Order: sequence, then C-alpha cells, then structure tokens
Amino acid sequence: MGMHNPPHPGEILLEDVVPALGITITEMARHLGFARETFSRILHGHAPLSPGLAVRFERAGVSTAHLWLSMQSAYDLWQAEHREQPMIEPFARID
Repeated sequence: MGMHNPPHPGEILLEDVVPALGITITEMARHLGFARETFSRILHGHAPLSPGLAVRFERAGVSTAHLWLSMQSAYDLWQAEHREQPMIEPFARID
C-alpha cells in the first residue's frame, strides 16, 4: 500500500502556522530573514523548503528542522514516484 500524496510543507505553513501565529506572510519572511517573494513561492508549493529555512523555523520555535525536512522529503519522493520514469532493470546479482 503506497503513501498518499503528502502536502508540500508550504501548504502546512500557509494554512496552519501563519494563521496560528497571527502574522502576515511579509512579517514572517522578514522575521526569518527571507525575501517575501522567495518565501511566498515556498508557501504556495512552487519552491522547496530548504535546510536553511528549516533551521530558521526551528530557531524561531516552529517545530524542528528535522520535521520540516522530512515533510519536504516525503513530498519530493512522492512527486518523483508519480512522474514518468525510464524503465530501469535491476542490477544483476553479484555473488
């Protein structure tokens, strides 16, 4: 049984974290030292959440860097598994 399509971490940030903090996207981007445009691309799933941003979230008290990167990794892997890939034969067993 495969994994369901996991959300992009930006979706979690946009729908849950930003409203819970009661701040604007611009304020959050400024607080984290990110350009608003770059931050907005992440929130809308058009760019990945980087390890650097994950660390900044942890330092700001918004969960752990590991959690954010795990979400991004799960999203990326699901996307890769559902894109067309070339046929790859297994390696011959070497004894």
